[in-house]
Amino acid sequence: MMIYPHGNGIVIMRKVCFHKYGGVEVLQLEEIKSRKLEGGEIRIKTKAIGVNPVDTYFRGGAYKVPQLPWTPGSDFAGVVEEIGSKKSDLKVGDRVYGTGLGRDIDGTYSESIIAPQNNLAVLPDQIEFEEGAAIALVGVTAWRALVDHANLISGEKCLIHGGSGGVGHVAVQIAEGIGAEVTTTARSEYHEKLKQLGAKHVFDYNVNNLTELIGNTGQMDVILDHRCDEYMELNIQVASKNARIVGIGQEDTQVIIPNFAIARAKELELYMMSMFNTPNISTILDEISKMMVEGSLEVSLAKKYPLEAAGEAQERIYSQSNMGKIVIIP
Repeated sequence: MMIYPHGNGIVIMRKVCFHKYGGVEVLQLEEIKSRKLEGGEIRIKTKAIGVNPVDTYFRGGAYKVPQLPWTPGSDFAGVVEEIGSKKSDLKVGDRVYGTGLGRDIDGTYSESIIAPQNNLAVLPDQIEFEEGAAIALVGVTAWRALVDHANLISGEKCLIHGGSGGVGHVAVQIAEGIGAEVTTTARSEYHEKLKQLGAKHVFDYNVNNLTELIGNTGQMDVILDHRCDEYMELNIQVASKNARIVGIGQEDTQVIIPNFAIARAKELELYMMSMFNTPNISTILDEISKMMVEGSLEVSLAKKYPLEAAGEAQERIYSQSNMGKIVIIP
């Protein structure tokens, strides 16, 4: 790792940048000088970096960044190198992990990053850096969707689309931990693992009668959907009266609400959310790490890549089916 400290606090490190929007070919590995810290900021030597679909949305231009060049990446885990405020409870050498970068704050595909303290939490010694980086964004997303927005309670039926994905397999465990009856969808090779994680019913999303199969398990009180443009009609059909549907993603830019009369008759509640709007990331990360230490929550790692292979890591998100998360080790 090429990190060179200077007396003025500036470091030179390798980081991945893109100077224009486009495919993975626009990602470049460069040596960059870091800036000085401001109050409330923490400089972190990254040990692991999570890779998420949203990283590709910024790189491709679907989501705009404040300026170019820009570094993608939301998740990180590492060791505190420098603290920009004397009021911080952290100290140099502390293990931390976090998320929420890469949108209005430069991202995490780097050997050293700067993060606001509100975006991170202490990473307990029992949790590996790879696990911390892998679970940060998906853990906060799943928690905010099921706990903050849907207010899922014990005894309710919960449908989680894409249970083998990053958010999906964490959401299955959170929902099961709350005491909900969990139904999820995934490719057949992941069904047994998802049942081990707490899902009661697992169906292949490629079957023609998916709506019927899910409906046979009962009407859903809470639905977590990562492809609202594809599954909204199914959601409305299988939802119970007063069900809460939380949308965290879509493929198309437009989402149509079909069978609107049925949705009105059921008085469904529809929430659209983005993890980046979370007001209390640190608090949720503390809850997630407690669950991991207790053994009630785990994160699956699909594959690890070096920093110079960031493009390959992003391509894998869409080119292959994965159980769990992809991480970069700088």
